[in-house]
Formats: sequence, structure tokens, C-alpha cells
Amino acid sequence: MKTIKVICVLMMAMLSTTSIWAQSGEKERLVVPLSNPGKPYKMDVGLVDGSITVTGYEGKDIIIEAQTDIEKKDNENHGTGMKHIAAANNADIQAEENNNVINVHGNVGRKANLIIKIPMNDVTLKLSTVNNGNIIGNNINGELEVTNVNGSIQLHNISGSVVANTVNGKVEVTFKTIDPKAAMAFSTLNGNVDVTFPAGLKANVKLKSDRGEIYTDFDVVTEQHKPNVTRSNSGGMYSLKIDDWVYGKIDGGGPEIMMKNMQGNIYIRKAK
Repeated sequence: MKTIKVICVLMMAMLSTTSIWAQSGEKERLVVPLSNPGKPYKMDVGLVDGSITVTGYEGKDIIIEAQTDIEKKDNENHGTGMKHIAAANNADIQAEENNNVINVHGNVGRKANLIIKIPMNDVTLKLSTVNNGNIIGNNINGELEVTNVNGSIQLHNISGSVVANTVNGKVEVTFKTIDPKAAMAFSTLNGNVDVTFPAGLKANVKLKSDRGEIYTDFDVVTEQHKPNVTRSNSGGMYSLKIDDWVYGKIDGGGPEIMMKNMQGNIYIRKAK
């Protein structure tokens, strides 16, 4: 087992008597070798505060850059002649590799933006963050599970399968090729779900947009399903919930693809 730890520190510098500026763009670089280079591997990257960008490249190592994201701030005068001086922002990132299984995590309360390069061979990739960041992926080959809360998910030139879920942000995915046997799901509460598939897609689709529209340039044969009606009684108060989905088949059907949002549109696009 190899455990590597990097701590990124950005110090605030006073450039004049009236303002404080942060030194931005400072990075710490971390190289994590795989135990079995060229073989399939698994990787889990989890943050509480910050963004994650992962790009596939023609190399054999995992390369991680941790960058703090401090914005320029003016001094605040609180009426007593006292001015604001921001504290240092420390990004504490830990990476661990064991037999082609890599775990990368940041400490709670420490914000960091991670820029990661990964080998192009098959990967089972799990990415998650909660606050103050988006998740971006490019040129990745494998099985992706991506979770965000307050930010978007943007995945492009993907070969394989994706399960992507966020709460506040768009979900945008472009496939180069897909796993023809894998079920997939894409969902958000607030934002568009916009996915581009190869022209030869065969799938069963399950779609729902509570306050938006559904668009596609695939030929979808819709199916009639009765809405799922739930009735409940609590303390003499009665509740009726109707959950209505759109079901259909693309090119005769295949694995299920689910797309759902509350506020926003759903786009199922055919690659040109």
C-alpha cells in the first residue's frame, strides 16, 4: 500500500494599505503510480468543498494537482478602524493506492479544487463533492458514478456508462461510445439534463420533468403506463400523490436509461 499526502498552503499578502489580495493559482502536484499499470483500475475521489476535474491521458500514472481558490477581497472597515485580513487557506488532500485501487479525499472544512489526469485504460470511477464546485470529466473510458449537491456535472467524450446525480446544477454528458448492456441514470432537481448518445443507441427510456419539457431527435416509441398513485392517511389528513413518468423505446429497446428533474428541460440528443 502506498499512502501519499499533500498539503497546499496559500498565504495572504498585503499589497497596499487599503486592500488584501490572495495569491491564486498556486498548486501542489502529486503523482500516484499504479501497482499494475495498463490494467483496469478503480478510483474514488471525494470532496466536501471544491471542484473536481478529471481528464484521461496517454500515461500510466495518476497525476493530481490541488489548487486553492481564494478570491480577491477588499478590506472591510467595521467602523472601528479595523480591517479584514483573511487567514491562510489550507487544502489537505490525501491519496492512497493499493493494488490498482486509488482513494483521494480532502479534509472537511478545507476547500480545494482538484485537477486530475488518469490513464485511458478501463476505470471504475466514483466522483463526489458537496459545496462550491462542479465536477468535470473528459476523455474517460469506463464506468462512472458522479454525485454533486451544489454544482453541475459536465462529462464529455465518455466511453462506457454513467450514473450522474446532482441537486442544484445541470447534468451534461456527451458519449463517444456506450456500454450496450449497462443501465444508466441522470438526474437533478434544478437544472437541465442534457445527454448526447451515439446514433446507434438502443434503450428503454424512463423520463420525468415536473416543471419542464422533454426533447429528443431520436425516434422514441412511447408506451402507455398508468400513473403511480399513492394515498396516505395521517391524523385524519389525507394525501394523494401522482407520480407520472414517460416510458418509451429507442430502436426496439435495450438497457434502461432514466432521466429526471424538477425544474428544467430534458434533452436526449443524437450525435451527429
